[in-house]
Amino acid sequence: MTDLDNPLPSNAQRVAETARELGLSPEIVTMANSTRTAEEAAAACRCDVGQIVKSLVFRGATSGTPYLLLVSGKNRVNEREAAKVIGEALARPDAAYVRATTGYAIGGIPPFGHDIALRTFIDADLLDYADVWAAAGTPHCVMRLNPRDLQAKTGAVTIYVY
Repeated sequence: MTDLDNPLPSNAQRVAETARELGLSPEIVTMANSTRTAEEAAAACRCDVGQIVKSLVFRGATSGTPYLLLVSGKNRVNEREAAKVIGEALARPDAAYVRATTGYAIGGIPPFGHDIALRTFIDADLLDYADVWAAAGTPHCVMRLNPRDLQAKTGAVTIYVY
């Protein structure tokens, strides 16, 4: 399942360095199969799909401000409800905007360490788990984190997204 003989890809190394700077020490694992979707990630990590952190970038419809929503793999974002908490309507940006904002491609976006500081929100359902799995810079790299530590280190505001 994992390839421990190969060093981490450069994007995953970047995530590991940012994690250390934040005071986190997740083990980053390279999976043989893609972890691009929540379902693929849950199968690869052998965990409940609810334990998968989807790092979703939205853009403020008026301000253009990027927002990061850390969402449980079992949930879909109700954009109207999220907008009430955030304070403006949300728009779904294209892949180029997401990469320019985060420095990562969709499917590998970590919950921290982006090119631009992002106002971050965390799905309350993630806080019900002892540990969660998040992308670590590529669609094949994941890391296990304590969701409360993740929230504390990113300053994420708790949100109900569904």
